Amino acid sequence: MKIAVISDTHGYVEHCIDALVKIDDIDLIIHLGDYSKDVKAIRKAIDTTIINVKGNCDAYDFETPDDEIIELKGKKIFLTHGDLYRVKYGLNDIYYKAKEINADVALFGHSHTSTLIEYEGILFLNPGSPSLPRAGTSKSIGLLYIDDNNVRGEIINF
Repeated sequence: MKIAVISDTHGYVEHCIDALVKIDDIDLIIHLGDYSKDVKAIRKAIDTTIINVKGNCDAYDFETPDDEIIELKGKKIFLTHGDLYRVKYGLNDIYYKAKEINADVALFGHSHTSTLIEYEGILFLNPGSPSLPRAGTSKSIGLLYIDDNNVRGEIINF
């Protein structure tokens, strides 16, 4: 299974859509907030299921959850924007949340910089931002690959 992971589009979805259409065989798209309304534009451009959570800039979106836990191919995946877990200051809070819920993967955004690490059996992936990267990073999205026995991530810079 190939999952595209995006975050922090902030109303600028053109580059994100351009990057996504170049990737073959996407089974699912996950949007991790900061402009959950961008999901509508992405849905119009790409015929793929999208799951999303809201970010700190989505205060008036009362329909989208802050966090989500999904299970795909037997792997538990925790979705959050990251602001509620203070990811700009480190990964301690999100690590303990992922550990508490027995997650195999924790997906988050908020910092606009990509992160891909595995720690104590949990894969932590922040796709960065396809629109407004920070700290000298490139525009980016993430890919998550899941098969029956394995989970791995990748950051695509563009």
